[in-house]
Amino acid sequence: MIEGFFIALLGLVIGSFLNVCIYRLPENLSVVYPRSRCGLCGTTLTALDLVPVLSYLVLKGRCRHCGGKFSPRYALVEILTAALFCWCWLVFGLTAVLPGSLILVSFLIVITFIDYDHQLILDKVLVLLAICGLVINLLTGEVGIVDMILSSLGGGGFLLVVALISRGGMGGGDIKFAAALGLWLGWKLLLLTMLGAFMLGGVGGVILLAFKIKGRKDHIPFGPFIAGGAAISLLYGSSILVWYWNLAAG
Repeated sequence: MIEGFFIALLGLVIGSFLNVCIYRLPENLSVVYPRSRCGLCGTTLTALDLVPVLSYLVLKGRCRHCGGKFSPRYALVEILTAALFCWCWLVFGLTAVLPGSLILVSFLIVITFIDYDHQLILDKVLVLLAICGLVINLLTGEVGIVDMILSSLGGGGFLLVVALISRGGMGGGDIKFAAALGLWLGWKLLLLTMLGAFMLGGVGGVILLAFKIKGRKDHIPFGPFIAGGAAISLLYGSSILVWYWNLAAG
């Protein structure tokens, strides 16, 4: 139980940093300097203002200096990160696989929210994602080098074909995202990721339209659905594949 507490605490802290990345990276700002400020009055926030979730609750979502409202999404990202970190811990335990899964989940969160806000998946994030996947798999041996190369080329190539057929229905960022994920997951889990992404995209698109969050002419970013498919593959992909092969064989 104590392990879960520290994993959740780590998730809250990392989630606070991910908020900085989500806000600053699209603006080409440093994620390290300057210190966080209130977006309304410009006052530099102190450590007491930045305690994950707790500060938001104590201050009732407002700046302690000017009383301006903070977006509840800051707390949401922190809670989401903590929840996904705990989920990874429950699935993998304290094993060599856990650190890599936490890193991948962090990337997925950043990519999801930036793409939703700006319809953009940043190259600098994808390059770092690809490098981390390559290094971690070389260290752990979870995915072989040939598998990484083939799945990266296959995943990116598949979405490139979709983009060409749909004439712009798929963005270049989505193509590179799939290629980077190939270095993490290998071809089997990447294939499952793509299947999950299109299923989630179909359901998610209907929900967004039904609740009028998006209109019929609005662009719906596909990156969050790829991220969702990748998260499912990361956590349950091996079990899903075993279930499928047993079903096919039996």
